[in-house]
Amino acid sequence: MSSLKCTSCDVEFPDEEPRWRCECGGTLDIKIENIFPKKLLGSRESSLWRYKESIPLKNIKNKISLGEGMTPLRDFPFAKMEIQCKLDFFFPTGSFKDRGSTVLASKLKEWEIKKVLGDSSGNAAASIAAYTSLADIECDMYVPDNTSEIKCMQISAFGANLKKIKGPRQSTTEAALRETKHCFYASHFWNCWFNHGTKTWAFELWEQMQQTVPDSVIIPVGHGSLVIGAYKGFKELMDAGYSDKLPKIYAVQTKNCAPLVQIWDQKLTKIPEIRLNSSLADGISVSKPVRWKQIIEAVHETDGELFAVEENKIGLILKYFAKQGILMEPTCAIPFLGLKELLDSNKISKKDIIVIPVTGSGLKTPEKLQQFF
Repeated sequence: MSSLKCTSCDVEFPDEEPRWRCECGGTLDIKIENIFPKKLLGSRESSLWRYKESIPLKNIKNKISLGEGMTPLRDFPFAKMEIQCKLDFFFPTGSFKDRGSTVLASKLKEWEIKKVLGDSSGNAAASIAAYTSLADIECDMYVPDNTSEIKCMQISAFGANLKKIKGPRQSTTEAALRETKHCFYASHFWNCWFNHGTKTWAFELWEQMQQTVPDSVIIPVGHGSLVIGAYKGFKELMDAGYSDKLPKIYAVQTKNCAPLVQIWDQKLTKIPEIRLNSSLADGISVSKPVRWKQIIEAVHETDGELFAVEENKIGLILKYFAKQGILMEPTCAIPFLGLKELLDSNKISKKDIIVIPVTGSGLKTPEKLQQFF
């Protein structure tokens, strides 16, 4: 395992010291030199910690876990083809964010940190609140004041100090950042440990697909933890000789909030100022994703694409999958709308093996679903 390295200025820091960003303001990352041994997987626990050699934790005794991982991979008929869906709402807190939170909380414990703060539109906040509680770490959690009451209840139930902030999602981040002088910032988008948890999504797919990888994955993107994680996971598998290709990553935003698409289309060198519109897909309604360069790189290196879709057919997707027994959050509908556009433009074939994550349970946003059911 190498040291932490700034993604902007390349300065390195020892990972024994608590740090969430570089002095220059850049994001940090850590490169993993090891890979989990294939031969031992059959005898290991059915959780994402079965890949412990690939997770940047120095002592596994610091693991903070609720048994998360190995979520179902199911085939569903959609758009006149079979789509494989990774049901990542089958996690202790009801969203895929538990992949990152278990690793982040474990590192916080390893650093012997006693109090943290964070911010989120809801799912990451609830997840980090749960895992820091399990680690006996006090947590202040900032959320937008329009966050689902169910998610707010989760955060409070896990023992975090809930702080609602008025204004758009970015206002919540800015409020949290103002307090980072007094408390460690356990941000799911600033701390690289989180993305080394979400990369296990790719490892599990590889196992569940008999040690192969799909042709393409279609992922909703806001702060990009699953896009970055998927790229890391698939890249580590290929570098180790465990697979022979990188699946194309198609990252999808909503046209109501699409700064990454603007960067992609216009080849910008900084995050643009965008007009924010209200969005059903609040999980990806992020106007200033700090790891935008890594997101762009992940999509580019896999020959994928970044694009945005309209929200007017979200309800149709939610209703369709509810009939299939899957009640998903509105954000989860975005990649399925993206799939339809990719098929219509012949950018993917109905013969391709495609995987889409279902990242959050609809039970967490009943007030949004009521208008459709």
